[in-house]
Amino acid sequence: METLKEKTAKGLLWGGLNSGVQQVVGLAFGIVLGRLLAPSDYGMMAMISIFSLVATALQDSGFRTALTNLKDPRPEDYNSVFWFNIVVATTLYTLLFFAAPLIGDYYHTERVVPLCRYAFLSIIIASLGTAQSAYLFKHLKAKQQAAAGAIAVITSSLVGVGMAFAGAAYWSLATQGLVYVSINTFFQWHFSPWRPTIHGISFAPVRRMFRFSCKILATTIMTHVNNNVLNILLGHYFSPRDTGNYNQAYQWNTKCYSLVQSMVAQVAQPVLVSLGNEPGRQTDVFRKMMRFTAFIAFPLLLGFGLVAKEFIVIAIGEKWLASAELIQILCIAGATMPIATLFSNMIISKGKSGTFFWCTFSLGVVQIATMILIWQQGIVRMVQAYTMLNVLWLGVWLFFVRRLTGYGFRMFFCDVMPFALTATAVMTATHYATQPIENLWLLLLTRFVLAVALYYVVMKVARVKILAECEQFVRRRKK
Repeated sequence: METLKEKTAKGLLWGGLNSGVQQVVGLAFGIVLGRLLAPSDYGMMAMISIFSLVATALQDSGFRTALTNLKDPRPEDYNSVFWFNIVVATTLYTLLFFAAPLIGDYYHTERVVPLCRYAFLSIIIASLGTAQSAYLFKHLKAKQQAAAGAIAVITSSLVGVGMAFAGAAYWSLATQGLVYVSINTFFQWHFSPWRPTIHGISFAPVRRMFRFSCKILATTIMTHVNNNVLNILLGHYFSPRDTGNYNQAYQWNTKCYSLVQSMVAQVAQPVLVSLGNEPGRQTDVFRKMMRFTAFIAFPLLLGFGLVAKEFIVIAIGEKWLASAELIQILCIAGATMPIATLFSNMIISKGKSGTFFWCTFSLGVVQIATMILIWQQGIVRMVQAYTMLNVLWLGVWLFFVRRLTGYGFRMFFCDVMPFALTATAVMTATHYATQPIENLWLLLLTRFVLAVALYYVVMKVARVKILAECEQFVRRRKK
């Protein structure tokens, strides 16, 4: 029987491999697609993405999280969620199908109408896998989730690139999304032993879970709005090309922080829920997760910001140069995203979905109001404001976590700031040390190698415990 520590370590490993494979594949195919497609193609998908995300959240209705939060969910709980999701997804797709012309009016282009009706089919497809996904997540089947995600992202990327070569423009991006959801759903069924039944269908379990799940639902919607607030507003106030330039920066930043965020999200809630009756041990595990997150997130994101210009020009061409400056700003916020996710998982594990909602909702209101007030100052100013708000909002998350667990500012400072300050110092030193290099390829390579080496040396000299534990775990896995 595996211990909780071993399950957590394996979850982090497979979560990291899953996210790592997806990000590496996304990197490779993102480069190809970036060269084949125009900024306006990305802008078209960026403008409608929020509607698909919100509809998918409504289809899920927070029940994946609600099932995970149950100590021992029964088969009838999964069955109730499965059929409920299908009904909701079908209804939502029908509404969005007829609402597509209104979306076209908002963005001042009729081209998004057929695109919406095609891309939103993913809502129905995703509804078929929610219960299976919840089962795998609840039972910490990270290896199986990693396999499903890896196969889906590779296959869908191949399809997207093939269509882009054929001149399908933004339709290639829409099809890539549909193929990904379809294959991921198929393999969730393959790896999950649970199967739905049509006998004795009851929505009573859904009703019992709804008080908790509805707050998760509302929070998920607000999270999507928060993350995509600039895509929503830029598509209305600026051109598809401007929106595409921002979306390219947003996508690359997301690929980076998702590498860490996915690792943590894969195990945080199930592990923290299982330790709910041991508050002292729960806090210890939470602090270790926090240190691990900061240890990886800050050098990864700040390092990507360091090489953003060279990477963008080499990888996808000078036509995307406007995105590089935006990436450098967004990476600062990106470094804090996995930490915010960890805070939210702690709050959810305490059953405080209402606190989770209001914290997220308040951030959304502040962000939207701020962006509407300053949009005339330009895209760069809006991105700077978005970054500043997300960094400062860590204090709000910390306030609520402290009230629930006693994890306060001093603990947070000790767990996070050494890594944040070290990463900042390393990237600053690397930047100035490599300034004389003019060749972009040599500059990119030198900055990468030097930054990694410096960060590792500092961690090693300082005898950072989390580094030693990571090395020990890797050595055990090799054996």
